[in-house]
Amino acid sequence: MFLHIHPDNPNPRHIKTVVECLLDGGVIIYPTDTIYGLGCDIFQHKAVEKICRIKNVDAQKAQLSFVCYDLSDMSKYTKSISTPLYRLLKSYLPGAYTFILSASKEVPKILKSKKNTIGLRVPNNNIARTMVHELNHPLLSASLPGEMVEEYTDPELMYENFKNLVDIVIDGGIGGMIPSTVIDCTKDDYEVIRQGAGVWLE
Repeated sequence: MFLHIHPDNPNPRHIKTVVECLLDGGVIIYPTDTIYGLGCDIFQHKAVEKICRIKNVDAQKAQLSFVCYDLSDMSKYTKSISTPLYRLLKSYLPGAYTFILSASKEVPKILKSKKNTIGLRVPNNNIARTMVHELNHPLLSASLPGEMVEEYTDPELMYENFKNLVDIVIDGGIGGMIPSTVIDCTKDDYEVIRQGAGVWLE
C-alpha cells in the first residue's frame, strides 16, 4: 500500500491504518527527520526477522535502533540515565541523533547486540512520533538496504522498488540523504561513531 500522510498534521485514520499493520506484524517504510527507514513493531519477531532478511543481516549484528516518542519513553529501554546524560539528551532531542545506550530488560532478546546495547532515537518528525505514540511502544528502525542513493529520498520510487517486500510505504514528502549522527554513550567519554545530519557540540 502507498499511503500519503501529511507531514505536519498526520491524519489519525491513516496513522491508525499504519499502527494496525504494525501490530499485525507488518513492515513499513516511513519518514524520519533524516532518511526514510524500514520499520516494524519491536515485539513482532517475525517482522524483525523480515527486516533483517531485506537487509541481509543478522538481527544481533545489525545496526537497528528504536524510534521512541520522547525521553520518558526512551528511558524504559535503557538501564539508567544519569542526570547529566538526561540533560544532554534533553538538549539534543527530538533531533537527528541516535544514542547508543545500555539495553534494559524491556528490549527483546533478538534485538540486543552482543554488547547488550541499543540505539535509541527521538526523531523530529511528526509522522514517526505520532505512529510511535499510537503504537504505545517504540518502532524498530533500520536503514534501507544497500548504499544511500537518491531513489531512497522519493517515496514513489521506494514504493516501486520495495512494494513486494513491505506492507506500507508512507509518503511524507521527499526524504533526506544524510542519516542521523550516532553517539555512543556507554563509555565515560561519549564518542561520535558516525557523523550524520545532527551537529554534535559536546
